[in-house]
Amino acid sequence: MDKEQLLRNPEIQPTNEIIAGGLGAAYKIYTKFVKELEHYDITLMDWRFYNDGKAWLSKGEYIWTTPSGTNKVKPICWISVWRGFFRVSFFFGFDMKKDLLELSISQNTKELIRNTEPMGKSMMFLPLVFDVSNEEQLGDLYILSEFRKTRVK
Repeated sequence: MDKEQLLRNPEIQPTNEIIAGGLGAAYKIYTKFVKELEHYDITLMDWRFYNDGKAWLSKGEYIWTTPSGTNKVKPICWISVWRGFFRVSFFFGFDMKKDLLELSISQNTKELIRNTEPMGKSMMFLPLVFDVSNEEQLGDLYILSEFRKTRVK
């Protein structure tokens, strides 16, 4: 099956109807994922068109206020829409690989972490990309989101 990224037209702002049409059966899983992120104080930002990737993306963000009253935002994950699934991407410092492997996550996700090649030149990072089309995948995504929220500066 060919993977087809959707939401590529900069003139067409994504709506729930457009996203549902592209995801098909995976839309129910997508809405569950987005709603559950709220329990981790992670909200989805508005969809934005990125010229470098020529697609609309959203990201899960953790927003908090410091004791001095400064608002802070930490990106947790990036989300894109593909025909029949949605993609969730995390970026961790490569030095966190050992800590990631110690999380209570599935063997499939641990295998992904082990096999993912680091990226970057001066600062190495570990891109973890999940093509989400079934509900069983969500548990690991929540664990990784919470880890990123609490452990990554």
